[in-house]
Amino acid sequence: MLLQVKVGELRKLQETVNYTARHDSVTNTLNGAAFAAAVEHYIERRRRIATDAGGVMIAVVIDTLDDIGRRYGPQWADTVMQSLASIIQSSVRSGDLVARLATNELGVFLPGATVENAQDVGTRIRRRVADASFATEGAPLSIGIRLGGAVFEGPTDFNHIRQLADEMAFERGGEADEPIPIRRLPAA
Repeated sequence: MLLQVKVGELRKLQETVNYTARHDSVTNTLNGAAFAAAVEHYIERRRRIATDAGGVMIAVVIDTLDDIGRRYGPQWADTVMQSLASIIQSSVRSGDLVARLATNELGVFLPGATVENAQDVGTRIRRRVADASFATEGAPLSIGIRLGGAVFEGPTDFNHIRQLADEMAFERGGEADEPIPIRRLPAA
């Protein structure tokens, strides 16, 4: 009986350690390494079964996060990231992945998505962020985000996908009334 309890406790501890190793402690989304591994696994699985079903990655860069952290403290920057992660998670489809990729960046992987699917998700994210109320000490916080996407089909690697999504976010991804800039990754 005592051995069963210990085994159960060890199993629970192992699950906790595994979760902690794969998730960002602030946003509770996947961390960058787990996200990259999941995308690479998806690509490899598609290659093995000889299907070209690709997907889309959207980079969500928070332009104003550093300013918020400097002005109000890192706890406010963390609170903003938690809120944005929640908004993004509520904006994606079932089976899509959300991760914190950098201090001021979240990533969204849309397996099997079309450009139109990605535009819909990106538009929902922008609209929900714009509709959300962020305030501290009675003053509203201005949250500026940029979105950019990379579409891929067939074999590639995560770093190429992420690099292109980031480039698109910084190319012209901050205009709320324009489509999300998304570019197709050249075939490998």
